[in-house]
Amino acid sequence: MLRLIQELDSVPSQYLKKLVNTDDIWEVRVQVGNNIFRLLGFFGENDLIILTNGFAKKTQKTPSQEINLAQQRKRDYLNRRFDDE
Repeated sequence: MLRLIQELDSVPSQYLKKLVNTDDIWEVRVQVGNNIFRLLGFFGENDLIILTNGFAKKTQKTPSQEINLAQQRKRDYLNRRFDDE
C-alpha cells in the first residue's frame, strides 16, 4: 500500500483520503483477507507520510478517539521537530 502511494501521482480515494474536520489527518485503508485496517497520519516535508496510529476498522465511521490520538501525535511530532531546529 505505501509503495502504491509513493509511486502514483494520484492515489485513489479508496486507499487514501483526508479526514474532514481534522488537523490535516489522512486515512490509509488496507484490506488483508477479510480484515480491514486503517492507518492514520499526516504529510510532512517533501510529501513524507508520517503514520501516527493504526486500528482494525469495524464500522464506517472512524472512531473519534483514533482521530484525537493522531492529532495529538502530530502536535507532539511537530513540537519535537521544531524544538530540534
